[in-house]
Amino acid sequence: MIQRETYIKQIKPFINKNIIKVLTGLRRSGKSVMLQLIQAELVRQGVDQARFICINFESAQHRSLKNGDALYQELKRQISEIPGKVYLFLDEIQEVDAWETCVNSLLVDFDLDIYITGSNANLLSGELATYLAGRYIEIKIYPFSYLEFLDMCRQKDANMSDGDAFLKYVEFGGMPFLMNFDFDEEPSFLYLRDIYNSVVLKDVIQRNNIRDAELLERIILYVIANVGHTFSAKSLSDFMKSENRKAAPETVYNYIKACENACLFHRVKRQDLVGKKLLQLQEKIYLADHGIREAIYGKNSRDIDQVLENIVYMELLRRGYEVTVGKLNQKEVDFVAEKRGEKIYVQVAYLLATEQVEEREFSPLLSINDNFPKCVVSMDEFNMSRLGIRHMNIKDFLKS
Repeated sequence: MIQRETYIKQIKPFINKNIIKVLTGLRRSGKSVMLQLIQAELVRQGVDQARFICINFESAQHRSLKNGDALYQELKRQISEIPGKVYLFLDEIQEVDAWETCVNSLLVDFDLDIYITGSNANLLSGELATYLAGRYIEIKIYPFSYLEFLDMCRQKDANMSDGDAFLKYVEFGGMPFLMNFDFDEEPSFLYLRDIYNSVVLKDVIQRNNIRDAELLERIILYVIANVGHTFSAKSLSDFMKSENRKAAPETVYNYIKACENACLFHRVKRQDLVGKKLLQLQEKIYLADHGIREAIYGKNSRDIDQVLENIVYMELLRRGYEVTVGKLNQKEVDFVAEKRGEKIYVQVAYLLATEQVEEREFSPLLSINDNFPKCVVSMDEFNMSRLGIRHMNIKDFLKS
């Protein structure tokens, strides 16, 4: 089992604190395993496992508990049988109606350390913000980083090179359960397609009462094919019209928003680096896991520049950055990443194979007049840094 120390370090300061730990992320991205890792950490700290109460709401045996009142009464019964502090683990909590009021009451009424997971990016909006204001922290769980994937590969084959592991990462992505298939294409991609279908059906169609599933599917496939390209609801609506399929811009936007809420898509705004403001047009969309793109659409190796952008974007999110696309007059910076006053500018390319490509990647960064780090990331194996702009091989960037 990959230990995922980055997340454990985030959670440790809140263990045994009267605050709800909320883990959100795409289905099958490792949230349930994170609950197991937290339990293992608690045991290391001397907590008796008899104090744990664990419920996974995707299991049919807990179907009767998918109502907040019923869940409260059952947990009240179980908690009363355990003396002292109880550790509560609720997996896929969004399956429970009125779970917010239930969890709030549990926090108030009992001596609990509560951990919950959910596969919805809006889990912490709306009513929850009212009921639990100041009583929760959110930790976003993503599929494996390249470092975690490399660790998984080394567990399978201690002699695997970084280069071979990275090529597998580009093709298969980072969904944790893939380690059980030994990179066999047929079962791996079947598994990824099953994740995709589950997310679309349960977290997009059913949760948002979408009636036109065929239109939704077309929109998703369009976005998957155009990962990292500038996007607007109007342009996608016009494309659908050219395919003899009506889709109003508002409908397109709502469907993409539903996919965002399901943690499948990440929409990235553009920032005017001169005017220091966010722009409403020409956003970009990236996938939570690029392996799903290969399983559904294919062509990761052909569209390697898009996939590398996707990989770098998700890595910046894992490192806690707020990420935008930078606009500088007619030039563009792939990523402007900011965190607690820290900032880094990142350009991503496949290979700096010609002077024209070098100019295209370095020129926007040279035009930025501040002292924050600026970096060009590519698959080149030799260092082409110049004029204060660092050039890094993407494997080194992801491991740094």
